[in-house]
Amino acid sequence: MAETRGVAAPAPRTTAERLVDLAARQRSALVGGSVEAVARQAARGRLTARERVARLLDEGSFVETGALVRARGDVDDAAYGDGVVTGTGTVGGRQVCVFAQDATVHGGSMGEAFGEKVVRTMDLALKTGCPIIGLNDSGGARIQEGVASLALYAELARRNVEASGVIPQISVIMGPCAGGAAYSPAITDFTVMVDGTSHMFVTGPDVIESVTGERTTAEELGGARANNSGNGNAHFLAEDEDDALDIVRVLLAYLPANNRDSPPEYPFRRRAGAADALRLDGLVPDRPETAYDMREILRAVVDDGELLQVHELFAPNILCALARVEGRSVGVVANQPLHSAGALDIDASEKAARFVRFCDAFGIPLLTFADVPGYLSGTHQEQNGIIRRGAKLLYAYAEATVPKVTVVVRKAYGGGYAVMGSKHLGADVNLAWPTARIAVMGAEGAVTVLHRRELAAAAAAGEQSAADLRAKLVEEYETAWATPYAAAARGYVDAVIAPSDTREHIARALRTLRTKRAGVPDRRHGNIPL
Repeated sequence: MAETRGVAAPAPRTTAERLVDLAARQRSALVGGSVEAVARQAARGRLTARERVARLLDEGSFVETGALVRARGDVDDAAYGDGVVTGTGTVGGRQVCVFAQDATVHGGSMGEAFGEKVVRTMDLALKTGCPIIGLNDSGGARIQEGVASLALYAELARRNVEASGVIPQISVIMGPCAGGAAYSPAITDFTVMVDGTSHMFVTGPDVIESVTGERTTAEELGGARANNSGNGNAHFLAEDEDDALDIVRVLLAYLPANNRDSPPEYPFRRRAGAADALRLDGLVPDRPETAYDMREILRAVVDDGELLQVHELFAPNILCALARVEGRSVGVVANQPLHSAGALDIDASEKAARFVRFCDAFGIPLLTFADVPGYLSGTHQEQNGIIRRGAKLLYAYAEATVPKVTVVVRKAYGGGYAVMGSKHLGADVNLAWPTARIAVMGAEGAVTVLHRRELAAAAAAGEQSAADLRAKLVEEYETAWATPYAAAARGYVDAVIAPSDTREHIARALRTLRTKRAGVPDRRHGNIPL
């Protein structure tokens, strides 16, 4: 019969005995860790690995691989599966590969057999061209297995790199993810973290205190909110584990299975009424310094007003979202005037650049909505590398070969105009609203630079005289330059449209661009300013 947790049993001889032995081994593999370990997991508000897989995948679709794998070497209590559940299944009827770390077995720590199971699952995902989903809940490397455990972290990272841009990779952090284990989610396309129960950091609070004397907590250092809003390591914040798995299912519905496949297409209802569209005609405030919520525009343009925001809590001055137009997936990048007037800074540039490159890798068309006063200035931004890091977004747009449609809503000043999907970076269709102000800079700044001597002379004559002159010059500048028509006259804008017609223009442009073919230079790869 089967050996159970290190206790040898008599070897089966007959076929009937062998079948009984197999059933016993399979039952043992389903158990996972000890009863006490499972109870501890539940007390922390966490599901077991198998419960997570069952809730993620379509009912009855899971096919497990490596269930009878066991740890090698001198490892006590060698459980079947070695602390990770791996296999294939479907989400919404579409094939995926999945691995779920089991914190009830050796704390979910990665040993050699554990790592090889995950690597084989990733290899299978690459061979079959389907997304890979990792459910992370691990104590890190298995110390008692030494360098073999560390080697598998590197093997896993190499697979992440090989799969990058080939199949979608999604990481869900549902417990601790520390040390070398944290680098794999960083390479994947999207990371979901569960509020209050998940933590991700390279060095834990105890080690930090012992080395530097600094006292902190796991939540402050690498909690879900810190990684979502503070450093942008995570893309989605989930309320609980069920919410995290729901986010994964919704996300997958926007994505193709691989880079050679097309994103799924869904039926859509043509809008019978024009109320949403007509509301756009009065949405942008008359005063250029007055803020508004860009999401109102986006929801009026995309199907059913649905946006799946990516990095919602990080760099809120730029919006990145997945949506649909006429049932087909699109990636939306838009400045958000509610935060920092929609100016581009380091975080916004890196956030948007990564999103643009993801969409380009998987054939998802890009919609850009520009209302940008330019790059954020200041000592902090300059000293922290706004030139190099801001250039990442410029690079990403210029490199992208998917269909690109841009709408200039209001401000498009200076470098902000150029980088936000301009015609000069290869955008296919560029539209502008009559409210668009495409210029080197805003009227106030331009008047100060261009007419400093006249303004100084007027100031010498009296304060009111200077104010009147400034107002006159600002009005002249806005009339001559702060419009979309100078850009349209040069062909930099293909059409100036009524805001209420935006969805129809975008839909037509995307239909036209479905057969777009773009050549790329013969090179190993570009050298993006990392």
